[in-house]
Amino acid sequence: MGNLNCAVLPHSLPALLLFLLSFIFGLSLSTELDFVTCGSVIKLLNIKHNVRLHSHDVRYGSGSGQQSVTGVTAVEDSNSYWSVRGTSDALCHRGTPVKCGQTIRLTHVNTGRNLHSHYFASPLSSNQEVSAFGDEGEGDHLDEWTVQCGGSVWKREEAVRFRHKATDALLSVTGEQYGRPIHGQREVHAMSNPSQHSLWKAMEGIFMKPSESPVGSRDYGHPHTEF
Repeated sequence: MGNLNCAVLPHSLPALLLFLLSFIFGLSLSTELDFVTCGSVIKLLNIKHNVRLHSHDVRYGSGSGQQSVTGVTAVEDSNSYWSVRGTSDALCHRGTPVKCGQTIRLTHVNTGRNLHSHYFASPLSSNQEVSAFGDEGEGDHLDEWTVQCGGSVWKREEAVRFRHKATDALLSVTGEQYGRPIHGQREVHAMSNPSQHSLWKAMEGIFMKPSESPVGSRDYGHPHTEF
């Protein structure tokens, strides 16, 4: 299994719940919005390996010892939702399109920790480790990722890359798999060179429009500007 301490994962969040939220609060779940917006809660699919970016309250048994990040094939899993947020230096106002070249944070909804990277070795491939770090959405500058896309804004149908601002490495999956008890989950890491392994696409989720906020969502310390 590699150097990963494991636990039983929570049950999936039913897709019906998202549709109920859409109906009650007027949020966009379908093709109404063609682009990804700040404050949206989304799943990210690695299109090469067909796995969704995932995390859970399980720490690496080596490297940083921080919360692990993996890729999963399951579509309905509540541990694969991430909130699109701004940085401490540049707010990402709710409902505004994310621009190509914009630096963002991706906060894991269920644990409140940010997608993070640093110069520790990943447990299976010895590439650059990717973890989840922080508390209630607040971490440090190593939580910042630049969206690389081809136009002016991040389009929902477009394959994009996420470049780690501090180390210049790209969020990637190359297929290494963990064993029991999380058999089949893929290692997520960061690599210097762009390839098919570093292409991601926005999938299921709640796509925020201006001035909207899901009831019960965390504001992570920015109540009027961010999810």
